[in-house]
Amino acid sequence: MKHRSGYVNIIGKPNVGKSTLMNQLVGEKLSIITSKAQTTRHRILGIVNKPEYQIVFSDTPGIIEPKYELQKSMMKFVNTAFVDADVILLVVEVNDSIEGNMNILSRLKTLELPIIIVINKIDLSDQEKLNNLVNEWLEELPKAKIIPISALHRANINQLEDCISSYLPEAPPYYPKDELTDRPERFFVSEIIREKILTYYKKEIPYSVEVEIESFKEKPEIIDIRALIYVNRDSQKGILIGKGGLALKKTGSAARIDIEKFLDKKVFLELFVKVKKNWREDPNQLKRFGYQE
Repeated sequence: MKHRSGYVNIIGKPNVGKSTLMNQLVGEKLSIITSKAQTTRHRILGIVNKPEYQIVFSDTPGIIEPKYELQKSMMKFVNTAFVDADVILLVVEVNDSIEGNMNILSRLKTLELPIIIVINKIDLSDQEKLNNLVNEWLEELPKAKIIPISALHRANINQLEDCISSYLPEAPPYYPKDELTDRPERFFVSEIIREKILTYYKKEIPYSVEVEIESFKEKPEIIDIRALIYVNRDSQKGILIGKGGLALKKTGSAARIDIEKFLDKKVFLELFVKVKKNWREDPNQLKRFGYQE
């Protein structure tokens, strides 16, 4: 049997469970997960390796109408995902309507490649409602494969992977068979810190923040990490730090625990907050943070 490989790009609206799904498929937490929209900003690859195939999953930002340059850059990652895929996974919620996905649907109808509609969160619905939704999607995309799942509870995840692998073209591995992702450790450390900011802060703060790993020094017994958190305005800096530095300390402690789990080593983490006004609208800053070429 010849080896098969392919790029499987995961798309959908915010908060439908794309990142949870990729983490389940890959078997590692590569994409951060929170209840807030726009948690995923970058396009993140997760690689599944089996003797007979390699699946290169791509988690993408939730599809939105962009309001500023950062969001426009995020949507460019999504647009690329429509172009370079061997298989498209459209993730929708069981309580979502087709009408709410019409912009995505119109683009999918122009594609000549396998499309799998993943109806997520089936644990929140009944069978009759699920059957009706499956039939509605089949009316719109009769050639698509539809697989209901619960990413959170791993329901039908193995069935989904089997379906994906059946669509892969014959090809050698695109990445070494022991690789899990194309991103360096520094990237995931910065994402873990940003996840804690999304978790602990409200309103505009999480969306005004970017995290940069200034130094990452591995020692025999510990890894010393110094991270810079950039915000848009001076007032946001005060909120992030909190009275007596307590808010930032809480964030750093929670991030350090998860970073140690990810790196499997003891970590000393220092967080510093800096103001970089209007960085979300600055092409030079967006390029520096990896949002533009």
